[in-house]
Amino acid sequence: MEIKEILQHVDHTLLTQTAVWEEIRQICQDAVNYHTASVCIPPCFVQQAAEYLKGRVAVCTVIGFPNGYMTTEAKEFEARDAIARGADEIDMVINIGWLKERDYGRVEEEIRRLKSVCGSRVLKVIIETCLLTEEEKVRMCGIVTAAGADYIKTSTGFSGGGATFDDVALFAQHVGAGVKIKAAGGISSLADAERFLELGADRLGTSRIVKLVKQEAPEGY
Repeated sequence: MEIKEILQHVDHTLLTQTAVWEEIRQICQDAVNYHTASVCIPPCFVQQAAEYLKGRVAVCTVIGFPNGYMTTEAKEFEARDAIARGADEIDMVINIGWLKERDYGRVEEEIRRLKSVCGSRVLKVIIETCLLTEEEKVRMCGIVTAAGADYIKTSTGFSGGGATFDDVALFAQHVGAGVKIKAAGGISSLADAERFLELGADRLGTSRIVKLVKQEAPEGY
């Protein structure tokens, strides 16, 4: 697989708490230069990034991040605000406690409500695989499908682990038609990126792939 093809699947990401505008501006420019799928950035920078990019690259942001235990109403407000400021794609974190309680209807309804807010914009659902059992991961494949979201996403990158090959392969076996897969967190080499895509991922949440192509030290998300 050619590097430019891998880059077309990358959500070029910077979500650290210490991020400043100049760093965000730089990943926006890198995304333009290397033709990534999107930039994935904190909500507070969405408007600046949208104005800087002027539609050249999709702007993605995170909602209910990173723990997911905000109220549904708070997540809805965050999503509406982000969209009003220029977000093209929304990556939301599920309420993991509800999943652990087997309150599946509530988990699905929250995703459904966020998709209603997003409308035609892309909604990716972060389920934080490192905190889940295999049964819960499979259950979430069905819930994300039923709720009408566009993607199921492995991880925030802020918990105990990131994407694994096994989890992406599991998703590919259990998601419904029309639901795509995003692998995120800990993707540290071009070989790993290619393997995730071969297993069924459509997006890769990472900052390291562009750094590798630029021949910089591949640190970060």
